This record gives sequence, structure tokens and C-alpha cells, in this order.
Amino acid sequence: MNNAICLRSLFHGTMVCLFTALIISVFHVSVAAAADNGALIVGMELAYPPFEMTDTKGQPAGVSVDLAKALGAALGMKVRIQNMAFDGLIPSLKTGKIDLIISSMTATAERAQSIDFSDPYLQTGLCLLVRKNSPVQGISDLDRDGMTVAVKKGTTGHNYAGRQMKHARVLVLDKEAAAVLEVVQGKADAFIYDQMSTYSNWQRNPQTTKAILKPFQRESWAIGIRKGNDPLKKRINVFLKQYRASGGFEKLGDTWLKEQKQQFKRLGYPFFL
Repeated sequence: MNNAICLRSLFHGTMVCLFTALIISVFHVSVAAAADNGALIVGMELAYPPFEMTDTKGQPAGVSVDLAKALGAALGMKVRIQNMAFDGLIPSLKTGKIDLIISSMTATAERAQSIDFSDPYLQTGLCLLVRKNSPVQGISDLDRDGMTVAVKKGTTGHNYAGRQMKHARVLVLDKEAAAVLEVVQGKADAFIYDQMSTYSNWQRNPQTTKAILKPFQRESWAIGIRKGNDPLKKRINVFLKQYRASGGFEKLGDTWLKEQKQQFKRLGYPFFL
């Protein structure tokens, strides 16, 4: 009998503990949810300097970070940067894990089937990083047997190579740095990427690479927005127009891309931010 009472007491105590733990768990979830109330969660991959990166203290920094903060201020909302892999940005936006994508993302027809885009805020294009002594002069020289073309997974360079390269080997890599290294080491004949990053990668590896900066495909970057959120899209487009008119983009260019602006002007290539 005493054993039965003890068992009932033990069972009752266990249930009380479990119930208490459940209440605490729910409370913590509520607090976590409340912490994001009124915050704009912006997804970006912090591995693409000077647009998306971390500073010496490990904090988000760069063109896109400053743009996100200016947008948040204009909307009267706090901004939280969510760092994630580039190919995970659109799925995270669609499932509501983030509110916006500001991550040097090209607005393409394919992506527009899944998400909406703001008005463009930057014009750029795909170009090539090749070995310094390479005979390659442009994209038409690459699609040949025995050639290897490096691309970063999920980018428009990846998409272009998948559609257009019928003979060359397409090497798909997760990281920009890995693709650059393939060219530096002579394992890839070219890396397809955007103009400004290609210029920067060339400047970091001047002894082994050269940049063919004339774009073979023009592109526009825009802010990614969840489908159907038209009120937010309209407010973002108003912000972009006003931000440009007030010199905001010009200031971003001078702060983060001054060298690129000067070099592109010298080479005769348009630079639009």
C-alpha cells in the first residue's frame, strides 16, 4: 500500500514537473516571438564583400547592410540581419523565416516565379575571371571540350553556364573563394561572376589572374519580397526612389566602392548603383 502511494506521488510529481516545463517552454517561445515583433528580418549571405560581410568585430557590414538599415529607418522598423547560404534565401523568404532578401540578388524571370522583386537598385553584368596568361578573350572562347568553367551554386553565373555550356565542364562550388582558387591554381579556365566581384578578385590575385570585365549578360539587383506582400513592395519602391534622389546610393558607392567606381570609369564601363 505504501509503495502504491509512493508511486502515485512520484507519478503526480513527475506530471507536475512536466507541466511546469511545458509552461516555461511555451513562455520562452512567446518571448522569442515577441522579440521579433515589429522587426524587419533581412536575409543575406555575409560572404560577399564589400556588399555583404562581417567587420572586425564579427558584425554585419557592407553596402547591403547599410541599405537594409536605411530602409528600416524609413519604415520605422528595427532591422535584424539573418546570415544564411545564398541558395537558402528564397526558400527562407517563402516560408516566412525572413521578411526580405537584400543580398546582391539578380532579379530574374525564374526567381520571379517564386518571389516578388522591388524596383532595381543596381545595374551590373556577368563577366569572367581567367588565368593571367589565358588566351580566353570572352565567353565564346569557353564552351569547348577540355575547358572547365567554375561557378558559384545558385547564382546567375551558375544558371547561365547550365543553359549555355554544352561542351565545357561546369564546376559548381558553394563558395566564391573556392571558385577563385580554381582559377588561381589553373584547375579552371574561368570563373563566371559579376563585374565588381570579378574586379576585386583580380585585384587580390594580380599575379595569377586577369579580369575580362566587359559584361556578356546585363543584370539588375533588387530586393526580394514574399509573393502577395504588395503594400510592403510599394513602400520599398518609394524608399528606393527617395534614397536615390537624396544621394543615398551615391554615398554608398563612395563609402564601399570608390576604387571600383574610378576603375570602371577609366575602363569605360558603366557603373550604376
